[in-house]
Order: sequence, then structure tokens, then C-alpha cells
Amino acid sequence: MNRRFALSLAAIAAVLVALTLSNIRYSPWTNTTARTVDQRGPLSDAERANIELFERVSPSVVQVAARTGAANPLAEDEGGEAGAGAAASGTGFVWDNDGHVVTNNHVVQNGSEVAVRFASGEVARAEVIGVAPNYDVAVLRIRSARKLPPPVALGSSSELKVGQFAFAIGNPFGLDQSLTSGIISALKRRLPTSSGREIANVIQTDTAINPGNSGGPLLDSAGRLIGVNTAIISPSGSSAGIGFAIPVDIVNRVVPELIKNGRVPTPGIGIVAASEAVATRLGVEGVIVVRTAPGSPAERAGIRGVDFSSGALGDVIVQADGKPVHRLSDLTDQIEQVGAGKSIRISLRRGSQTRDINIDIVDIGRS
Repeated sequence: MNRRFALSLAAIAAVLVALTLSNIRYSPWTNTTARTVDQRGPLSDAERANIELFERVSPSVVQVAARTGAANPLAEDEGGEAGAGAAASGTGFVWDNDGHVVTNNHVVQNGSEVAVRFASGEVARAEVIGVAPNYDVAVLRIRSARKLPPPVALGSSSELKVGQFAFAIGNPFGLDQSLTSGIISALKRRLPTSSGREIANVIQTDTAINPGNSGGPLLDSAGRLIGVNTAIISPSGSSAGIGFAIPVDIVNRVVPELIKNGRVPTPGIGIVAASEAVATRLGVEGVIVVRTAPGSPAERAGIRGVDFSSGALGDVIVQADGKPVHRLSDLTDQIEQVGAGKSIRISLRRGSQTRDINIDIVDIGRS
């Protein structure tokens, strides 16, 4: 009796297991046929604008690779920027129909060989025809290419507003043809360069800029060039939402000079100025003249530096071309806008007296 009962229970259990497996095998959630694709609605206006911008501008953005004669051409720097003796990788963009490409000076500096890769995959050799370390700008000329993409359209950095959209196309970490977007975070930043001077009116953006983006275009929502991406602030070395771009108005002034002469004049009046920190400690607003260069326009104009024997201040520059001068970058910006070979009116404060003078601007970069 017990044996027959046990066999009956076993038979019932087997039937239940078979029914369960059958249900699992043929249940709707185990269907092996492909699911039907849901049709999406139309793209939003913002999406269509982003797509159109990228498709229009990206063919004109190139990858720039520079290496020293001793560098291994098979070795790539993962960060996209070069260390000593390494290959450097950055971004550039087509400037005109004559084969000129604009990038950062720090991308190609010390490079003995430079090549560019177009969005099409074509690689062409390039030569550096001019560099401006004071602005971290360099111009290349394509030696040979089957067909050049159109130049990137130019905008104006003087019209920019904090909060407007900004877009970057470049090669972060060697990943070519990458689009990132954000806003203009701030304007009129100051950015030190390797030459020791500062670039004035620099654009700050939260558009993601990483190593390898250097030299690439910063664009407005119309796809116009508004700046050249050049640097980031980041403890980790990756984008932390604080990137900087050289304003296009500066680039548009510098690049034609580089194409024509291979260099850009360094306008100046021949003074050595105290640091901003020293002026702050002394409670002085303006540019403290420490000394003048022998034979310079400043010396000829009678500008007086610090009297080191007594510690008395000489002249403090408080205005240039009718605009207030709070720091050295204010002065250099006005001098650069006027340009070498012309004169500028500056206001000097000496003690309690203020006087205005006209002073010549010369190219202090020539040896």
C-alpha cells in the first residue's frame, strides 16, 4: 500500500514538472522571435540643430599629430598631449581655401614632423609656417591633399554672452570627431601662456574639453568659430567643466600675420611691471612701473620706475587708450589692439599727480 502510494506521488510530481517546463518553454517572455521596433517620433528642434551643426562643421576639423625626430612613430600618448620626446596629438581646423590649418602652438612646438588626418581618413603632411606663443596659436600649411574641406565659418567673440550655447569638435584622448556641448560660463578670463605673457578676454566654457581637444574649434549654435580651445583646469587631468578658449577676434588678428610673416609682433612700450600681487599688497590700483628698458619708448617718454634706494614708487599706469587699467593684462590688451607702429595715450599717476602722454608702441619681440 505504502509502495503504491509512493509511486503515485512520484508520477504526479513528474507530471507537474513536465507541465511547468512546458509552460516556461512556451510562455510569452521566452519568445525567441525578434521584437517589433517601436517607431520614434520626430527629432526635437535642438537635436536637429546639433546634428546639422556637426555634419556641416566636422569635415573641416582635423586631427594634428606632431613628433620629434627621436620619437617612436608607433608610440601614442594616451592623454593626447605630448611630453618631452613624445608624439603630440591635438586638433586643428581648416582656416581658408589655401590649405592653412589653425591649431595650438603647444600641440606642434618642438615637432620636427607634422601630419593631419581629415574626417574622411585621408592623412596629409603639413608644415608649420608660423607660431605665436603669446597667444598659443600656430598655423600649418597642408602640403598635399586630394580635396580640402571648406573653412570653418567665423563668428565674433565680442558678441558673446554668458549662458549662450557652445560646442566643441575635436579628438579627446585620440577619439576623433567627438562633439561636446555646454554653455559660455564666463568671459574676460586671463590665461598665462608659455611665453610668460597673459591672453586677455579668454572664454571660459563648461563644454567638455579634454587632452586632445587642444587647437580645436569652439562654436556657437550657428556653427561659427568663436574660439580656439586651449586649456582646462582639472586636478585629474580630465574635464572638470572649466575649459578655456582663445577668442576668435584675437585669432582673426593673429593668423593673417602668421600666414604673411611667420610671426606676430609683440607690441610693447618697454616697461617692466610689478606683479599684481605686489600692487595688491601696496594697495595700488594700476600697473606699477618697476623700470624702463634702455632706449625704449617708455624711457624716451620720461616714464619713471621704482627708486630702489628709497623704495619710493615712480609712475603707475592707470589708463590706456581711454580705458581703465587695473592690471597688466588690461594694459597689454589695449596695446595689442592698437598695434606696433602706432601710438597710444596713457595716464600716469605719480604721487598725487596724474598726467597723460602719447607713447609709441614698438615690436619688443624682435631681438
